[in-house]
Amino acid sequence: MTNAQASTINWDRAIARNRDALLRILAALFAMAGLGEREPVTTLPRHLHNHILRILRAAESAVRRLVVIAARDLVVVVAPARHKQATTTSTTSTTTTTTTSKPPRSVILGLDPRTHSVKPAVQARTFSLPLLDPRKRFEFRPRRRRAKSFPRICVIGVSEPRPIPDNWLPSPDDEIDAAPLCRRLAGLKRALDNLDGHARRLARWKARRDLGLNRTRRFHPMRPGRPPGHRKRPVHEIDDILRECHALAHDAQRDDTS
Repeated sequence: MTNAQASTINWDRAIARNRDALLRILAALFAMAGLGEREPVTTLPRHLHNHILRILRAAESAVRRLVVIAARDLVVVVAPARHKQATTTSTTSTTTTTTTSKPPRSVILGLDPRTHSVKPAVQARTFSLPLLDPRKRFEFRPRRRRAKSFPRICVIGVSEPRPIPDNWLPSPDDEIDAAPLCRRLAGLKRALDNLDGHARRLARWKARRDLGLNRTRRFHPMRPGRPPGHRKRPVHEIDDILRECHALAHDAQRDDTS
């Protein structure tokens, strides 16, 4: 797509259309995980957990590209880094010492000063959608193999065969901790509800990048090549949405730099 064609795109309409589709998919994921009920979800079967995770990974990539599109025209001014001034000691003169009040240890650790227990706000960590794609792994390591057989050595008539452990072979019905998955789902829902706020976050990241204040050396929020969660053959609706958002994000960056 040329720059003239990219300038004629109705970006607000494209963002709204893909956002509505992502909200519909996210609502289905919430229903699959059972998050609509009052009781929190602690575990999920392995097959359901992996199925939700595959769709969630592609949905997060699509939302990150919507943030790139929303931040195409934002300009944020960031203050440059402040250099610490070296303090020089004076000659023999009367000096006054000032004591700074140090917060108690319970406040630093996020504890309740009355019961010294972890506060609920600290205990329930929230997940914020990362603005940068995870880096590709270019290291080709051999896949670690695990033995499928279990040694059951015994002496006939003297000892019984050693029992096979319950978790020796993974089963699709094994219960897996669902807390990290639920936090990612909630973080994705907050990102879709506040695309403008995440767009300002990305604009601040770009401004700090131009000043050389970012810790990471990455120059673009999107990694080169295919996005995370991409599939060659579309299987789910999220595959088509990710492909469209990826193309629109590249057009938005090209239009922004022109």
